[in-house]
Amino acid sequence: MDKRIGSFFSWLGITLGALLASFSVVCILIPNDAIDYGTAGIAIITSKLSGWNLSACVAMIFTPFLLLGFILLGRSFGMRALWGSAVYTVGLEFFEEIPFELNTEHFLAVVFGGAILGAGLSLILRCGGCIDGSEIFANIVLSKISKKTGRSFSMTYLLIGFNACVYLAVFLLINRNAALMSLLVYVVATSVINHFTDHFESIKQVTIITKDANALAEAIREGLGKTCTIMNSYGLISGENKTVICYINYFELPKIKDIIAANGGAFTTVSTIDEIVR
Repeated sequence: MDKRIGSFFSWLGITLGALLASFSVVCILIPNDAIDYGTAGIAIITSKLSGWNLSACVAMIFTPFLLLGFILLGRSFGMRALWGSAVYTVGLEFFEEIPFELNTEHFLAVVFGGAILGAGLSLILRCGGCIDGSEIFANIVLSKISKKTGRSFSMTYLLIGFNACVYLAVFLLINRNAALMSLLVYVVATSVINHFTDHFESIKQVTIITKDANALAEAIREGLGKTCTIMNSYGLISGENKTVICYINYFELPKIKDIIAANGGAFTTVSTIDEIVR
């Protein structure tokens, strides 16, 4: 019952977060000459240049990334990403028909809109979802690199590079003011996201204390393609244990939680790692 309630609130959180994001984009950012970042930014640029419907452009741009996420990152993540993107797309269509005007300076409006966008995206990420294809793209690229090298890498540089290309396109294809306003959106939104998700683009260290470390480590290797470090440990009450340490990215957290729950009898902590030095 507790699992069902938690699942319900996760889906509800993704829904509310997607609606907040779509409201911010349509009612605040676009009217104030700013755009979203990531693949949503690409969709907005496409809509502005072609005159096509915004929600149709979003669906067209998002779909390939969602399919990749569904195939390569698992059904659970794929379903949540698909639902979040669908609600976001419907929200864009809905809010385009709602009269809304924010009577304030462009700068303040963009800051306010970026904060709302960041809050919506934070809620989605906290609930295990995703509505931006750039994050899925970065996650897939890093997963492939990690499997070949056996090392874990942060998404930060990939996401910065992806969004730098988006803003360069805004600068060249739309205008300088739109690029600067959009960059402000990125700074504000990511600041809010980092505050509520503890730097989701960074590497995560999962520390698991368990009696059956070998079976759990093997399940993690098979399910995520990740290797683990196993150490002897001792609990004052539980006695002899094993401590399993594994490094993953943010979008792999739901999957490793399912693996740990299936094995049972484990105490787990998750912490953020800014850098791994070799």
